[in-house]
Amino acid sequence: MGDAIDRILEQWRRERPDLDLSAMGVFGRIAQAMRLSMPQVDQVFTRRGLRQGEFDVLAALRRAGPPYTLIPSELSDVLMMSRAGMTNRLDRLEAAGLVERSLDPADRRSFRVRLTEEGLRVIDDALTEHAANLTRLASPLTPEDVETLSELMRKLVNGPLGDQGDDDAQGKTEK
Repeated sequence: MGDAIDRILEQWRRERPDLDLSAMGVFGRIAQAMRLSMPQVDQVFTRRGLRQGEFDVLAALRRAGPPYTLIPSELSDVLMMSRAGMTNRLDRLEAAGLVERSLDPADRRSFRVRLTEEGLRVIDDALTEHAANLTRLASPLTPEDVETLSELMRKLVNGPLGDQGDDDAQGKTEK
């Protein structure tokens, strides 16, 4: 039966039978899955007044465990983004009352970022809904399919894609 990607590949195979286009199908479907899933993923965050990047900051602090505190450079490293981009996110989250910044007693030139009680509530609620939403989106797959796909994507990301040295290739660009 096939899908739109199959039709595109069929056309290219007709026009360029000399090329191996099998990887084009893989990357075409990855791109299509991202285009289709991101609006549904973003809805979860939007309902809580968050953007994806803000959710990522709150999630990183939550994963750090009590007292849910990190320094900005740790957050930047964990989220693979620039320090300037992190400052903008922290400004928005602090204005919303979801994080607070305080001077780092160990280094007075730096500060610590901590989830507030409201931030903890928001990330726990958002994560619960986000996990359920992703499970729903992956529902056409069996648990074994999910495990296999995850392993295959790990191989792909840890191959030539992960070998690129510039910041853009590692997701450190600002959106």
